[in-house]
Amino acid sequence: MLEYQKMIIDKVSFCKELFEKELRKSVARLSAEEVESLRYWAYQRYGNSHYEILQACFQEDAVMLA
Repeated sequence: MLEYQKMIIDKVSFCKELFEKELRKSVARLSAEEVESLRYWAYQRYGNSHYEILQACFQEDAVMLA
């Protein structure tokens, strides 16, 4: 499932709105361990172009898990 979500995020990365929507769906669907892998991958790949979205999505996820 993680690899599939990465593929979807890659395909929509051209549009910030779609990127955020798919990232949020991915965070909601994946296990905590997979979310951590996704977080690392996303920051490596999109940290320069979508940093604010990544911060918002992964910060909210951390609050929900706490």
